[in-house]
Amino acid sequence: MIRERLFRTIFAGLLTGLVAALLMTLVMALLRYSLGFASTFEMFGDRFAPLLPVDLFLRLQGILGGYDQMKGLGVGSVIAGQIIVGCTGGALYALVVERDPARRRAPGITRRGILFVALVVGLAWLGTLALLRPVLDTNFRGSPPGPASVMTVLALLFSFVVFGLTLVLVYRAITRSESSDEGASAPAGGRLIGRRAFLAGVAGLGFALVSGELFRRLFDRATFSYDGLTYGGPGLQAITPNDQFYVVTKNVVDPLVERSAWRLGVTGLVDDPKTYTFEQIASMPSVEQETTLSCISNPVGGELMSNAMWKGVPLRDLIEASSPREGVVEVVLHAVDGYTDTFSFEKALDPTTLVAYEMNGEPLPDRHGYPARILVPGLFGEKNVKWVTRIELVDHDAKGFYETQGWGPNFVQPTRSRFDAPDFARPLRAGQTVGLLGIAYGGDRGVSKVEVSTDDGRSWREARIDHQGSKLAWSVWSHDWRPEGPGEYRLVVRATDGEGELQTSEVRRVGSGMGATGLHKVTARVEA
Repeated sequence: MIRERLFRTIFAGLLTGLVAALLMTLVMALLRYSLGFASTFEMFGDRFAPLLPVDLFLRLQGILGGYDQMKGLGVGSVIAGQIIVGCTGGALYALVVERDPARRRAPGITRRGILFVALVVGLAWLGTLALLRPVLDTNFRGSPPGPASVMTVLALLFSFVVFGLTLVLVYRAITRSESSDEGASAPAGGRLIGRRAFLAGVAGLGFALVSGELFRRLFDRATFSYDGLTYGGPGLQAITPNDQFYVVTKNVVDPLVERSAWRLGVTGLVDDPKTYTFEQIASMPSVEQETTLSCISNPVGGELMSNAMWKGVPLRDLIEASSPREGVVEVVLHAVDGYTDTFSFEKALDPTTLVAYEMNGEPLPDRHGYPARILVPGLFGEKNVKWVTRIELVDHDAKGFYETQGWGPNFVQPTRSRFDAPDFARPLRAGQTVGLLGIAYGGDRGVSKVEVSTDDGRSWREARIDHQGSKLAWSVWSHDWRPEGPGEYRLVVRATDGEGELQTSEVRRVGSGMGATGLHKVTARVEA
């Protein structure tokens, strides 16, 4: 009888905890979907992903099948963890209540139980705030960091309170025995526990279904359909269309920023901190410049790079308007999605470093940082922070999201070049002229020359540069080649930057953390 009673008590507690955890998850999903509040399932990933060393980070991607799979596993693990912790909390609550002599005066609810729930909710809330403190200013609708932090703190408190209240009320409902003359709770022997447990289970299923629908809608906006988008191949254009521009994002669901809520602050070591609306930024004297972006994870010959015409305000103008103090070493960039990154104060004052708000003559697309992003020519894409909301001047070597993992310390784009056409998977014909096509990129140094070898680097011929671009952008090159006879040919391309420096042939892989280097080589199969 004692063992059976204990079993029924724990079962009732587990069921209650499950219902409460599902409702809490539903509340979090609803706040994320409707108001853009950061959820624990996203913030935990953003908080702890930077702590993964580069080699482990890349190894996990390889094991799981990619970055998207890794992000999905992270979100699912946090949700599963919440439910498991919720069930455990429910079982402990049931044991506390059933071991309290006062339970006979209050069916399914006691003062000791209430104190236990209050303690659990309070500790869970404070513990979560302590763990997630660096990312509490995340808000996917674009609220400024200060208000965003307050809203996140309150949203977490509300979610945990919902869990606690549900725990108390559902447990009371499923254990109260209406047949008892004394009105005592009866988890072990109450004749109605089965029916009430069934109803609680139905309620939990309902919460799960509604949560599932919200997650489905969020999934429809998820980055899985475009994260890792590449651009290149025979159809390459000098200026990449916005919808084909490469994308890499840390988010499962990217921000949808409301321009009216968004602000850009300049803070830190300044005498006159300022906050700008989008309209104020857009009314300032602007510049347009052609600039290429490339991901630090782009392999030799890879297509995680694109080129666009950007319009924006020099970051230097905003910094100087705030009167920076002496001793500034770096700027730390904060984005609405909790992402951070850094670069030198000297680079921030470069006139080509922009707060960009237009891309190829259109407002920035959501996935590219609407309403404004930072553009830092010559540095890898991760430094070109999207959805930027705060620019902080600091006097020390700060570490951003990926820097904390160990990427860097050198983030300067090396000179690179590649073949884009023809399709080397198909055989070529001997004696027929083949139009070779590709791009070359020298960071913010420009490109002065491109050379092609058709004999694995033993001899070189200079290619035509058909689109010179600005010195901040890639160049598009072409070369006519006529293979004389059948066989396999090893083709290689190399570029010289605008300062006369030849592209290095030294092989450095993505896992180095500083970007891949080496020469792009392809094999052409020629048939008679």
